[in-house]
Parts: sequence; C-alpha cells; structure tokens
Amino acid sequence: MDGRMASCLCGSAPCILCACCPASRNSTVSRLIFTVFLFLGVLVSIIMLSPGVESQLYKLPWVCEDGVGTPVGLQGHIDCGSLLGYRAVYRMSFATAAFFFLFTLLMICVRSSRDPRAAIQNGFWFFKFLVLVGITVGAFYIPDGSFSNIWFYFGVVGSFLFILIQLVLFIDFAHSWNQRWLGKAEERDSRAWYAGLFFFTLLFYALSIAGVTLLFVFYARPGACHEGKVFISLNLTFCVCVSIIAVLPKVQEAQPNSGLLQASVVTLYTIFVTWLALSNVPDQKCNPHLLTHLSNGTFLAGPEGYETHWWDAPSIVGLVVFILCTFFISVRSSDHQQVNSLMQTEDSPPMLEATQQQQVACEGRAFDNEQDGVTYSYSFFHFCLVLASLHIMMTLTNWYKPGETRKMVSTWTAVWVKIGASWAGLLLYLWTLVAPLLLPNRDFS
Repeated sequence: MDGRMASCLCGSAPCILCACCPASRNSTVSRLIFTVFLFLGVLVSIIMLSPGVESQLYKLPWVCEDGVGTPVGLQGHIDCGSLLGYRAVYRMSFATAAFFFLFTLLMICVRSSRDPRAAIQNGFWFFKFLVLVGITVGAFYIPDGSFSNIWFYFGVVGSFLFILIQLVLFIDFAHSWNQRWLGKAEERDSRAWYAGLFFFTLLFYALSIAGVTLLFVFYARPGACHEGKVFISLNLTFCVCVSIIAVLPKVQEAQPNSGLLQASVVTLYTIFVTWLALSNVPDQKCNPHLLTHLSNGTFLAGPEGYETHWWDAPSIVGLVVFILCTFFISVRSSDHQQVNSLMQTEDSPPMLEATQQQQVACEGRAFDNEQDGVTYSYSFFHFCLVLASLHIMMTLTNWYKPGETRKMVSTWTAVWVKIGASWAGLLLYLWTLVAPLLLPNRDFS
C-alpha cells in the first residue's frame, strides 16, 4: 500500500486520481492538478485576509514598516494591521506566479509526451508541491521596500490579459454550446433545442439590459459621475454594434456558426466587467461600495477616509467567475479553430495502439493521449496560470495600491484597466467575426 502511494505521489499523472478519474486523459488530469495547486494558493490568500490571521502576521519582518523600515502605527483611519493581509496576498501571489512561470520556461516547445520534460509536466507531484511550498516560504521573507509597488504593476498587466482570456473562454463555451444544441436539433428533428437556444439568448440579453439599468441607477448619479455614464453608454453601444454585426448576411456566410448566443454572452460579460470597473471608482458619490471607517467602529459614507473590502459583491462574483474560467482552462477540449489558435490548443490526436494498451493495463486509470503530439501548449497553459495568479491577487486586494495611501482603497488605475480590457475584448470578438471577410485568402475553418 505504501509503495503504491509513493508511486502516485512521485510517478506520472496516469497514476494520480486513479479511482476518482477512471479512463481520464493524461493531459486533463495534469492540468487539473496544477489548477488545484493554484486554488490552494487562492485559499491561503483568502485565509490571510481573515482578521484572526492578520494578528499573527506581525511577527514577520516586513509588516507594519514603511519604506525605510520605521514601524508604522495608525495612518489616518486605518491601523497598519488592517493592511497585513493585503501584503501577504501579494507574496502568496508572487509565489504561485513564480512557480508557474518556472514551468512556463521549462516546458517551451514540448511536442509530445516522449519529450523527457513531459515526465516533469505529468509527474513528480509531491516534489513539485514541495517546490511550491519552498517558494511560498521564501516569498514571505522578501523585504517590503518597493516590492509591493512593483508587483502591483505586474498584477495590473496580468489581470488585464486574464480578463481577455476569460472572454475568449466564454466565446469558446458559447460556441461549443451552440454547436452541440444545433447538432441535437438536426439529429432528433426537434424544435425544442432551437427554443432552448432562443431562450438563453433572450435571457442573457435581458440580464444585460437589467445590468445596464442598475449601473445607471447606482453608479451614474444625476449631475455627477460623468465618467461612469460615458463608460456605460459606450460599452452598451459597442455591444449593440457587435450583436448586429454577428448576424449580418456576409458574416453569417463566412461564419455559419456565428450567432446571437455568442454575442449575448459577450454582451453580458462586457456589462459584468463594466460593473467591476465602476465598483473601483474612488469617488463615494459614484460608488456605493465605498464606506468610511470612523474611530468609534462605525461605517459612514463620506468624501474622505473611505475604504473598500475584498468581500463586497463585485469581488465575490469576480472570484466565482475566476474559479469557473480557471477550471474550464483545465478541462476544455474545443473544436473552435480560432479559439484553439488563440489558446494554443488543438484537437486531441487519434489514440495510438500503445496508448490503448496502456489504458487497458491501467484498468481505468488516466491514460497517455499525447504520445503522438500534445493536445495543448504546456508552456502557454502555465503562462495562463501565471496571469490567473496575478488576476486573483488584484481581485482579492480590491486593486489596492501599496504606498499610494495607507487606506485600503482602489484607484482609477483599476477602472481604466478593466474598461480598457472590456474594449479590447470587444475588438477581439469583432475580429473573429470579420477576419474571414477582411482576409479571404486565409483559411479560418
């Protein structure tokens, strides 16, 4: 029994989760385990934000000190101790990002499971976990200095890119959903599947309209909040435009699978990102999530002393969306060629005879489906997890910028990055629609 356990911990992915994932692909199991590593880091970050843990962080060398190492007491309305969890999240994010970046470099140009490096990708889990723990311990002893300020900008760039990846994943999901239901409608000659697609398309647009209405009510007060009004109006206009373009006859001719379901998903996600952006506006009149922490422990809204908490509604919803998208990265197997090109994945190659023999020999364990060629880019997958680590860091810390203020408050940087990401996402979706028309000589099938 002990030998079998050691084999699972130190061996390859086909031996991992033997009983839980019968007849699973080696490529899928490996991605799931790496994703579990990331989720463990997220869990530790959330624990670090809990008040009980923050009191224990005073013992570490980098807490409650300013840039020159002088102890810091009360700054404004917020005690330095309330910032400890945020700085701990920065270090946990650095550890997970460094871990996955190491594998990003190590796995460049791995073409099949016959590459010796593939054994590292798909095995030695116990030792890889020890490496992650070691990096994490070391990260918590990094002197504060300018670390938090520099790492903040890494988080800004990484979060921007991951928001785009999330949109690509939603487009891929909607495409697969549309293809599957249309196929069933043709096979069974039933209109119920068409009705289902119509219902969910209408539902997503209805949720988008409701979201826009709520944004105008709570984030665009009359006589103020001009930036919010412009952002909401522009994104609403852009969403209407891409929805119209998606059903134009020429686009439909070049892209038969294009439709309003994908456009409705893109619209709903754009409104969601707009909500996240407006929830970071550092103006109490335009952001109902801002509160004032007074010395007597009460919270009032006011122009000064406002603070935000990571557990407000936008952050919680953002955390849920992050978990779903990261999990989808691990299990996705798409037939959307443009998305596969963007995500550096491809259709699974045919099973080799040797692979089939291994599947039988493993008696239900995960089998190696990459002897003829990898089904996803190992390096790009780890790069996505690097971006995911940075994105969740910014989400949990509410885009707090260390050094700018001792209060836990977001800045306009978060607003512009998220709005910019929503515009870039719409442009990306628009390109997938019109690319076959603009470049007719290229094969987009």
